[in-house]
Amino acid sequence: MDGILAVWKPAGWTSHDVVAKVRGITRVKRIGHAGTLDPQVTGVLPLCIGRATRVVEYLQERPKAYEAVLQLGIATDTEDMTGTTVEEVDSVSVTREEVAAALAAFIGEIDQVPPMYSALKVDGKRLYELAREGVTVERKSRKVQIYQIRLLEFVQDERRPRIRFDVECSKGTYIRTLCVDIGKRLNVPATMAELTRTMSGGLTREHCFTIEQIAALQQEGQLQAQLLPSDAALTHMTKLVTDRQSAVVALQGRKLPAHRVTGLTEALPDEPVRLYDEDGRFLGVFEWDRALNLLKPIKVFN
Repeated sequence: MDGILAVWKPAGWTSHDVVAKVRGITRVKRIGHAGTLDPQVTGVLPLCIGRATRVVEYLQERPKAYEAVLQLGIATDTEDMTGTTVEEVDSVSVTREEVAAALAAFIGEIDQVPPMYSALKVDGKRLYELAREGVTVERKSRKVQIYQIRLLEFVQDERRPRIRFDVECSKGTYIRTLCVDIGKRLNVPATMAELTRTMSGGLTREHCFTIEQIAALQQEGQLQAQLLPSDAALTHMTKLVTDRQSAVVALQGRKLPAHRVTGLTEALPDEPVRLYDEDGRFLGVFEWDRALNLLKPIKVFN
């Protein structure tokens, strides 16, 4: 079994729980997920199965989208509602216009400090392990991109207003931290109340199956037919085509002269490309060596 399976992760499951369950259903060991979701978070979790595990890294690098609910008036140590309250105010006075302006201020490249309750490592130890021991360490801020952010609903409440918004962002963006930072911009403590990932690497809810649906499809012998091909993770890459004879050479992991490839232009960015033969068969991920004018293999799918 080979391909990409988009799973709709339920609340209460870790991403590893989902992988383990699908391994049990399919009897396939070679399965990896393309981006961890916290247990309380629901939504799109792409799984790469069999040979498709070779494209996990490319899927992980692609943008993601979320729908979040932000609770104003309270802050927690975990930046979400699973944590211990560390700050609370009796009343909050903000307008819808102020909220919309605060959200818009985050569009573009921003600096974000990863939360203590995260899986990042410091000196070989995960931050959440240190946090549980009561240890706080300095974390370096990281550049992340907020491509778009939109206010969906503002529930006005004098004590606990709620903001529902959606956001499209780059890999490595912590939505919990974004919620806290939005609160800071409004001069109000804030925490993330709910989160759903609505898109990962171009895959949306429409592509997803529940665990129950996956089990039923496997029992009916129909699951393989529902898997997306490996190159579905690579649609952001430039598509190039070569002739059948050169395709044989490419599948042997050898370099191709540039003149045997259609689509190469000087305007092509210095990024990996996806290569196909004339019949539309996916050959692999390649890169253009401009100095030698050769297409060099990165990953071949024979």
